Amino acid sequence: MKRTIPRLIQESGQKFAARIAIEDEDQQIRFDDLANIAKRVARACVAAGVQPGDRVAVWAPNLHEWILAAIGLQSAGAVLVPLNTRYKGAEAGYIMRASGARLLFTLDEFLGTRYVEMIRQQDLPDLERIVLLRGKADGAQTWNDFLDEAEAIAEDEIDRRIEALEPDALSDLLFTSGTTGNPKGVMTSHAQNIRAFEVWSDVVGLRDGDRYLVVNPFFHAFGYKAGWLASFMRGATVLPHLVFDAAAVMERITKDRISVLPGPPTLYQSFLSHPNFADYDLSSLRMASTGAAAIPVDLIRQMRDKLGFETVVTAYGLTECCGMVSICRPEDDPETIATTSGRAIPGVEVRCIGEDGLEVPNGEPGEIIVRGYNVMQGYFNDPEATAETIDAEGWLHTGDIATMDERGYLKITDRIKDMFIMGGFNCYPAEIENLMYGSGEFAQVAVIGVPDERMGEVGMAFVVPAPGKSPTPESVIAWCREQMANYKVPRRVEILDEMPMNASGKVLKYVLREAAK
Repeated sequence: MKRTIPRLIQESGQKFAARIAIEDEDQQIRFDDLANIAKRVARACVAAGVQPGDRVAVWAPNLHEWILAAIGLQSAGAVLVPLNTRYKGAEAGYIMRASGARLLFTLDEFLGTRYVEMIRQQDLPDLERIVLLRGKADGAQTWNDFLDEAEAIAEDEIDRRIEALEPDALSDLLFTSGTTGNPKGVMTSHAQNIRAFEVWSDVVGLRDGDRYLVVNPFFHAFGYKAGWLASFMRGATVLPHLVFDAAAVMERITKDRISVLPGPPTLYQSFLSHPNFADYDLSSLRMASTGAAAIPVDLIRQMRDKLGFETVVTAYGLTECCGMVSICRPEDDPETIATTSGRAIPGVEVRCIGEDGLEVPNGEPGEIIVRGYNVMQGYFNDPEATAETIDAEGWLHTGDIATMDERGYLKITDRIKDMFIMGGFNCYPAEIENLMYGSGEFAQVAVIGVPDERMGEVGMAFVVPAPGKSPTPESVIAWCREQMANYKVPRRVEILDEMPMNASGKVLKYVLREAAK
């Protein structure tokens, strides 16, 4: 049987027919209806000229329409390109151009960000149509008008496309930044993602009847793949959540009887520290999966004892591996869950190697390398970057440093690539530095991650002003807030006369880290 996401949606429509697949505000969508809607959206995509293999972007927060657009475009044979809701116009424009997206599903505005206005200011030669998932805007088609065009396409055209779609065809193109500063499109297939998240949902015990509040954004592998995709495999109900606010989420857990709630450690910490914590009934909670930051052992205990989770696991993944590499098991002790990122998922090899390329002994730090079905097909239109990341033997070099114990459990200790994680969001210094250079204010910029009690890590920028310029820390932060997603904005800025550099002219970031302390 061909393992593809469109086939999975159709099979789940039969298997779980009358159960609720999605609950969003006053909307309830049954599994059999979801399968039919997927075909209708696919027909509208075909009417809009979408061909198999075309890229279609979705730039919106967690709404049920986001899911409908995604499964519809994939059912037409197209490739999903999710865009981060915090992006500004230039960031979104770069990904739209790099992917060659022909169609964009978005909103006119969300939390003060005017998506249509920003995208209109970009040079996008491939973009043929903008469809608004909600609301209206000049130059964009409404969701209902778009769906009405489905009538021009026979349903058996979609049946043919679903039948023709191969398991190794691209399901999505998630863009991730590297040390070069330009985001790169990670190519993964339908079969890879289905297999990885069948494993994930099996380990964590996701099951039919679960009510899954998806707080992690859909544009991220975790909100999309470990979120709605895993839920539809298992017959769980997806409840999308728009904006994280501790009280609002606890209210939804109480009212909607949520049983599954993955998220970064800060999510659970914010519950436990909330002054009105005792006012909420969180007894329905059963399963949590976390990671992406250092976790106190006591938090794992409190998640079990105070929040009532039966199952708490931590995991490690990266976009280049479908978002899944290693995971703890529910029976692991709190210390293992808090201090490690688990062991390799079945069917995947993980090693830690030294600079000589040889495997290091247990307990010694080394770079994590991964080989298996979860490894990406490569970076889109970038064979050089692909060859730098995946070696001749098929090992993907992650750039993350870890120790591995005798059980095969990983403890992440550092990142070769300098990436830091702010509140669950990956931040890449080179990308932030490139954006900051665009201001014309700086001769040199260096960004590092520094510890932060609430967010895990935040960005700190060291800048040398350009001749004739006199930026202040406040003006630098204000400019960054205008030009980049909020999580990338440095929270601290230091103005320097000169950067610490080595003989070859490379900035010595370890000196900056010491200075930051």
